[in-house]
Amino acid sequence: MGVSRNDGPRRVLVVDDDEGVRTSVTWALEADGFSVESVQDGVSAIEQIESSPPSLIVLDLSLPGIGGLDILRRVRQREQCRGTFRLPIIVLSGRDGETDRIVGLDLGADDYLVKPFSPGELAARARSVLRRCGDHGGPSLNRFAPQGVGVEVDVESREVWIDGELVALAAKEFELLAYFVDHPRRACTRDELLAAVWSSGEGWQTPATVTEHVYRLRQKLEADPGRPKRLTTVRAVGYRWEG
Repeated sequence: MGVSRNDGPRRVLVVDDDEGVRTSVTWALEADGFSVESVQDGVSAIEQIESSPPSLIVLDLSLPGIGGLDILRRVRQREQCRGTFRLPIIVLSGRDGETDRIVGLDLGADDYLVKPFSPGELAARARSVLRRCGDHGGPSLNRFAPQGVGVEVDVESREVWIDGELVALAAKEFELLAYFVDHPRRACTRDELLAAVWSSGEGWQTPATVTEHVYRLRQKLEADPGRPKRLTTVRAVGYRWEG
C-alpha cells in the first residue's frame, strides 16, 4: 500500500455513504484538478485501497459495516508493518466533539473536517495535506546525524532514530518533529505550529494541543525531558529546535 507518485492527476478516493456528499466532494475536487473515485462503505474502501492505492483518501467516520476509524487504523497498521509510504487521509464527520477529533488525529488522520463543510475548503485542505505529506516536492529532511548520533528523520519512511535507536512516534508527533527539523533554530509560535502541522487554528484546536504534543516529543527525544536541550522553550513565544 503506498501513495501514488505518477505525473498524472492526483487520485482521490472518497468514502462516504451519503450520495449527496460524494457528489459535492467529487465535483469540488475534480474542479481543482483531481481524479476522483468514490465508494459508499468500508469494505469497498479497503478493497480499493489494496488494489489501487490513491494519492489521498477523504474518509467519512460513520460508515455501514466497517467504520471510518477502523479503516484508518487498518491503513496505518499495514503501512507500519510493510514499511510503505504514508497514505494521506482527511477525515469527515458529523460529530463536532473535541474527543472525536483527537481520536481521529491520534489514529493517524492528516486533517479533520466537520459536516457541513464547504467543498471548496475541502479542496484547499486536500492540496495542503498533499504538500505536507511530500507531494509536489514537499519538504525533504536530509539533515541526518552522522554515524547514528543525534536525531535522524526520514520523511519517506516516516521513521525517526535517536542516537541510532528507532523511536516510535504517533502521526502528529512525527509531523510536528518534521516541521521543527525543517526549521532549525527558529522560534515557532503555537499558532504557527497549529496552522502548519494541524492546518488549524484555535477554532479547532487550542494552543494546549501543541503544548501536549511537545511534551510527548520531549519524553521520547530528550535524555532529561525536564531539562530539554533539543526542543527548547522560547519564553512568551513558543518553541525552538536546537537539533
